[in-house]
Amino acid sequence: MASVIGWMNGIVWSTALVFLFLGIGIYFSFATRFVQLRYLKEMIKLTFQRQKSETGVSSFQSISMSVGSRVGSGNVAGVAVAIALGGPGAVFWMWVMAILGAATSFVETTLTQVYKRKVDKDYRGGPPFYMEKGLKNKGFASLFAIILIISIGVFYPGIQANTIALSMEDAFGISPAITGFVVIALLAILIMGGVKRIAKAAEIMVPFMAIGYVVVALIILSLNYSRIPEVLSLIVSSALGFNATFGGAIGTAIAMGVQRGAYSNGAGVSTETFESGAAEVSHPAKQGLVQSFAVYIDTLVICSATAFMILLTGMYDVNFTEGADAASNMSAVEPSLYTQMAVESQITNFGAPFLAIAIFFFCFTCIIAFFYKAETCLIYLMNNKKMKWSRYALIFTVLGVSYFGSVKASALGWAMGDLGLGILAWVHLITLIFLTKPAIRVLKDYESQLKEGLDPVFDPKKAGIEGAEFWEQYVDSNTPNIEELNDKVKTLPY
Repeated sequence: MASVIGWMNGIVWSTALVFLFLGIGIYFSFATRFVQLRYLKEMIKLTFQRQKSETGVSSFQSISMSVGSRVGSGNVAGVAVAIALGGPGAVFWMWVMAILGAATSFVETTLTQVYKRKVDKDYRGGPPFYMEKGLKNKGFASLFAIILIISIGVFYPGIQANTIALSMEDAFGISPAITGFVVIALLAILIMGGVKRIAKAAEIMVPFMAIGYVVVALIILSLNYSRIPEVLSLIVSSALGFNATFGGAIGTAIAMGVQRGAYSNGAGVSTETFESGAAEVSHPAKQGLVQSFAVYIDTLVICSATAFMILLTGMYDVNFTEGADAASNMSAVEPSLYTQMAVESQITNFGAPFLAIAIFFFCFTCIIAFFYKAETCLIYLMNNKKMKWSRYALIFTVLGVSYFGSVKASALGWAMGDLGLGILAWVHLITLIFLTKPAIRVLKDYESQLKEGLDPVFDPKKAGIEGAEFWEQYVDSNTPNIEELNDKVKTLPY
């Protein structure tokens, strides 16, 4: 089974998918006239709005949930793998993927907001919803939702839990069984509380974990500031094939940079759209800009922090100066140890405890986000029929696989999860091409209202968008009754 899944992964995650990611990013960058660069100031302003919402969550809570999902073991181990296999040049291509992927993220997130629905007291949105309304194909959307539930709800929670358990055992000698019990107990408390409790937890944990990780990286940068120009030169020269040592690895650098960038920030894969559907905003493009900024936080900040810690301390030399094959070296050592060794080399007796705590927060918030995504797909499939029991079944599944993953690693689980994610990426990226028109119409509507000095409010009919049922109801419920207004005007003393 492992051999078959590995062979299938080799096909799905081939060079063709790498170029599809890059091609889609370039296409959307030009189609939106590089919205990810033009509206950077607007992104920051919208991101830190903390307005309260009775039904949805705020933009800040939404981006916290999204960053909590994006920032996981891939930001620690994934970056180390990219550098080990693709050389320092892989970091450059991760940056490229982030800039281009931010445009892709804008499109997929905007579509999520356009076609979201109000379910009970929450907003829900994501690929199944806009595939049904945008592509007008409910069967296709349902199949997509099933694959995502299996990949994200069944396989990946156990993988993240295992990473937590191993790091805690290595740093503090805590038994994986104990760690597993603590993890599922905390998970149960949070996910039983619904979207609001998940959003509140993310709002507190994500900034704490991200800022703490970046602070340690800045300390290491300050201790090695004289080498920063050298490392930047190494990254660029390796990426473009100018460096003699890494010149032959340019193809691998591009592949690893794009793949690990996609794994990390999720732009185009579809998995990072669901949290944005929970946000309450006056215009879909607002959330599109917020989630574009989330891509920058994940890759340009968190992943870069890991990369610079490894490169400034010379830990990447472990893989390239011994003359052995990089892949065989990486298979012999846990990838996250390269980041640990980088911290340990600068701050003695700090590397293992720091990485264990960082990984706990990174991976724990990922598991929470995985549950939310799977739950949203389940809601789509069940359409509120027998939802209570279906939700409990999903909760116990996530808790069960999280505990099992804590005490027993599964390489096959990794492979099957990756296969599902790769299939989702292929389908989703092609879907986005067919839904370019509505996304661009929404952007133009947003820009035209900004030029008029307005706080943009979305009206799907004015924007020429069909199937945006939530927004049609939103406009109707917020449009004043002309007759009532006229009656009130007649009573005014003038």
